[in-house]
Amino acid sequence: MRVHVVIDHQSPTPPYEQVRSQIAAQARAGELPVGLKLPTVRALAEQLGLAANTVARAYRELEADGVVETRGRAGTTIAPTGDTSHRLAATAAAEYAALVTRLGLSRDDALAAVVTALDATRD
Repeated sequence: MRVHVVIDHQSPTPPYEQVRSQIAAQARAGELPVGLKLPTVRALAEQLGLAANTVARAYRELEADGVVETRGRAGTTIAPTGDTSHRLAATAAAEYAALVTRLGLSRDDALAAVVTALDATRD
């Protein structure tokens, strides 16, 4: 099984974000199974025609999001993301709820802010 990433050099989305989002989407969809070893940073950078630092940033962000795990010389593998993604989202939601409560926002205003933010990320 192989990671399939396509870089659109005409896109306003930075290349590292294109790499990050495509790998994350493939992992969520099960196209990249848990435990699959990803190419090294250098190998993927060479394959995509990108700088190694660009791919390294994507891998760091994927690791921070719980999508991949890096184990030194053992390499970077796809992590079991379902639980991690839900846990991270629940933590962020709890922090947001605490903030809007402190600010005195109504439930409707707080939810409207979330919908607006989600809609903005999908444009």
